[in-house]
This record gives sequence, structure tokens and C-alpha cells, in this order.
Amino acid sequence: MNRIKEVLEEKGIKQVWLSEKLSKSYNMVNSYVQNRRQPSLEDLNRIANILDMDVKDLIVSNTKKHS
Repeated sequence: MNRIKEVLEEKGIKQVWLSEKLSKSYNMVNSYVQNRRQPSLEDLNRIANILDMDVKDLIVSNTKKHS
């Protein structure tokens, strides 16, 4: 799972803009945003660089935190 949708909304960035920066189709970026597909590690790194953030902040941890 990724947080691309949340990050785009937080930053006020459109999927169309991200798809142009990535040189990917809108449909591909939309499938990442909707978590229907996961980007490759290379693409995830590129997205993080484009959004000026750490790649770890784009990933939803699948480990359960115990309180």
C-alpha cells in the first residue's frame, strides 16, 4: 500500500502533473494512487524525488504497532 493519494492531496498536486513528471500515462499514475497497482521501487523513488520527500513517507507500513 502507498500514500501517494494522501500526499498529492496534502500538497495540492494533480495526478496529471505527476504523470507528466514521471513520463507515465495518467491511467498508470491513477492505478498507483488508487492502490490498484504498486509502482516499482525505481518509480517510487522517482515519485519521492518529484514530491521532494523521503520514499519511506510514501509507504504504508504493514507492521502492527502495539500500544
